[in-house]
Amino acid sequence: MESPVAPSAQLTQQPARRAPATRHYPGIFRFPAVRQLIRFTGVGVICTASSLALYALLRQWVDPQLANAAALIVTSVMNTALNRRLTFKITSNRKRAQDHLNGLILIAIALLITGGSLGILHAVHPASTVSDELWTTTLSGFVATALRFTLLRHWIFRRARHI
Repeated sequence: MESPVAPSAQLTQQPARRAPATRHYPGIFRFPAVRQLIRFTGVGVICTASSLALYALLRQWVDPQLANAAALIVTSVMNTALNRRLTFKITSNRKRAQDHLNGLILIAIALLITGGSLGILHAVHPASTVSDELWTTTLSGFVATALRFTLLRHWIFRRARHI
């Protein structure tokens, strides 16, 4: 014989809840940093090509430092927006302005690295060509890019680090 408490306990009992569905990635893709680095690289290719094209265009009328600064500023704003959306999957407007303000600091760091490399190039080889300047800014841009990814992941977008 059943006790009178058992039926009422069955009525109030909640159904078992399942854990939310998560994607399972194979191999090294299970690490969020790897997935982010791949997306970051795609954004970087787009922004680097845009920056080089803008630099080459502006270089016809202005000196190398100004062309570099203008190209970097324009493409860095685009880079922060694309990385926010694509690399770190942040779609809300929350903290967007703060993210872009922090991105300005990354622009300043990139300007120091690439502008410094151009200064060294012109000190060592005053008769350098636009092609030499493009190679110099590209190579120093790799250093700036590695630093940018690290700072985006661990400082600006740390709230989305595990996506």
